[in-house]
Amino acid sequence: MSTAATRGNGRYAETPVQKAALVFGIVFFIVGIAGFIPGLTSNVDALEFAGHESGAMLLGIFQVSILHNIVHLLFGVLGLVTARTFSGSRGFLIWGGAIYAVLWIYGLVVPHDHQANFVPLNTADNWLHFVLAAAMIALGVLLGRRVRDARTV
Repeated sequence: MSTAATRGNGRYAETPVQKAALVFGIVFFIVGIAGFIPGLTSNVDALEFAGHESGAMLLGIFQVSILHNIVHLLFGVLGLVTARTFSGSRGFLIWGGAIYAVLWIYGLVVPHDHQANFVPLNTADNWLHFVLAAAMIALGVLLGRRVRDARTV
């Protein structure tokens, strides 16, 4: 494997960690768009900018708001952009996973009907955030290990 390939300086999303960042970016972007689409999101007419009062439910399970959807769109764009480099992809997965871990803890601590639940988050969101945090951090760490160039050994 070439040095460019191990560092991800060659083609777009060429290393496993870059591919993982790309997949997460695509999924986040799609989820962000889906949060605005009637049929994929129920009660779109009850979609609020932010806050626990938003009655919109993505796939009938995950409570969403305009802010929540924008966050997903931004995470998607960030994943797509960072997939260009090895270090960017690794950082996106690890730090993005850390943000989702904080959101998971936040969602567990703040009552769902409290004013501080501004994103909004429900139980399904909380556990999805836990899974995302664990998966992103694990992939960032495991796939983000630098492979030594065979020529340097």
